[in-house]
Amino acid sequence: MLARASAEPAAGTAPHAPRWVCLEHRGSWPHDIARHPDPAVADFARRAASAGLRLLLIRRHGRRLGDAPAHVFWADTRCGTATVGTVAGPDELAGLALPGPDDPLPGTPLADPLLLVCTHGRRDRCCAVDGRALTAALTAAAEPDVWECSHLGGHRFAPTALVLPTGYVYGNLDLDSAISARKAAAAGEVATDCCRGRSTWSPAGQVAELAVRAASGLRDADALDVGPDIGDTVQVTTRSGQRWVVEVERVEIGVCRPASCGAGPAPIVPVRARRVHRLT
Repeated sequence: MLARASAEPAAGTAPHAPRWVCLEHRGSWPHDIARHPDPAVADFARRAASAGLRLLLIRRHGRRLGDAPAHVFWADTRCGTATVGTVAGPDELAGLALPGPDDPLPGTPLADPLLLVCTHGRRDRCCAVDGRALTAALTAAAEPDVWECSHLGGHRFAPTALVLPTGYVYGNLDLDSAISARKAAAAGEVATDCCRGRSTWSPAGQVAELAVRAASGLRDADALDVGPDIGDTVQVTTRSGQRWVVEVERVEIGVCRPASCGAGPAPIVPVRARRVHRLT
């Protein structure tokens, strides 16, 4: 609500995480999953961070318990691939090998994208309320491949969600926009409404990519490659060789507010695209 009231732009607020691993965990989630009381989960979190993987705990809506093996989803947003495997218990989790930054992903390739909605109530109250309401609505609408997930960041934009394997993060979602984001990913595209950016890129790169999409109308999720930030410019290139240079800037909007529930107020200085120039 505060982000909407201050007209804070959402672009450029996605976490920077090119590779993700999602572990199904049907119990409660502590405030910091890296300090999980289950030693097997805490050790997995440590190993995942060392391997350059961003870890999420996930579960189906309603916290359904059972003895079935837990799902493990792997996603590399740089090449748009996702796979799935399972682990039966702590011993298998402890022995699960993690891929290196450039290693192929283990498991079986996934045919359909995942929509992961943050419902991490111990981390942020807004996600406990708004995120769970959204997952309940998606479940009632029989939307496939929807999961609750742990902390994504930027919960001032709750409800917020991640689409894998493309890595696009969304905020201020409702039922219609969440369904549109998942359906676009299933078609190999990106829905730019409510989009906070692609976790593949830096904050400035996220802003630049979305600015080029707005200028060009491109919807193919993998149509654009974003170069490194060079000063206040970012170069964006299409697979066909078209190039844009996007000038970005940090803008003082004169607003202080908590980044999430329980945090102290801090100045908000969003990144914006100042100019989008197509090279010839």
